[in-house]
Amino acid sequence: MSTVLITGGSGFLGRRLAVALRGRHRVVLAARNHKLNHAAEHFTGCPVIPMDVAHIEAVRDVFGEIRPEIVVHAAATKFVDLAERQPLECIDVNVVGSENVARVAIEKGVAAVVGISTDKAAPPVRNTYGLTKALMERMFCALDGKTATRFACVRYGNVAWSTGSVLPIWKRMHESTGVIGTTGPDMTRFFFTVDSAVALVLTALDHMEDVRGRVLGREMKSARIRDILDLWIKTRGGRWEPIAGRPGERTDEYLLGDAELPFTVERRFDGIRHFVISFNQRAAEPVAAGLSSATAVRLSEAEILDIIGSPPVEELK
Repeated sequence: MSTVLITGGSGFLGRRLAVALRGRHRVVLAARNHKLNHAAEHFTGCPVIPMDVAHIEAVRDVFGEIRPEIVVHAAATKFVDLAERQPLECIDVNVVGSENVARVAIEKGVAAVVGISTDKAAPPVRNTYGLTKALMERMFCALDGKTATRFACVRYGNVAWSTGSVLPIWKRMHESTGVIGTTGPDMTRFFFTVDSAVALVLTALDHMEDVRGRVLGREMKSARIRDILDLWIKTRGGRWEPIAGRPGERTDEYLLGDAELPFTVERRFDGIRHFVISFNQRAAEPVAAGLSSATAVRLSEAEILDIIGSPPVEELK
């Protein structure tokens, strides 16, 4: 049974990846928050080891002890506004941390590394967080083929109810005052369930030879923020109101930027439409049009209600 190491393993996605992978792999989680590590171990039943990806010797120590064959690199600083105010923290974790994971994975002979990215990395990039993730994508994809270690990335939108997602923020506001403040009611966003996010990582691992050196995304539906809020208020009462915007925000998000189209092909995995982006290799049959949250198929009212009505169990206190 191969060993999978999940960096950022105490996070919302890392914990659920562990649960999905633990039946067919030995799974070890690594993260820097000791309190969350303890809770994640209880939730997943998988061992958790402290590790700060920003410190290469810590990464080297953990890789040497765990000896993973597969690494899922989910560790990241992901708050857009925080990254604008404190860019060094974001760069330390998302760029230097990713570099450290890549260097040590090659050094230790890891078979495969999958980096978790975001639609904010797609051009035109608007914020520091997106830039750091775009650098991770480029770094990982460029490293594939230089050694025996295979690299790929996955890219998707907002994972509903994840840390930093707007949904738990709205929930806290609504429970506290009955009023939800929104920085952009006319913004559009891709929304992705955590099960779909996990499935995309599993697809990358299962089809590594098809996606290595590339970024894998899959078709997602989007919603306008005011449409979600209107349904929230309709079903739960209260009201919503516009508030001041945050630094680094953009009106719409992009799963595929126009500049990436000549390098992107469409693939079907498990019957689902996916996109495979290769930064420097032009596609023989490229995707014809970009995919933004403004042009994507919209979530239906029933789908929105299902997302906002199904917050995860608060297993971490």
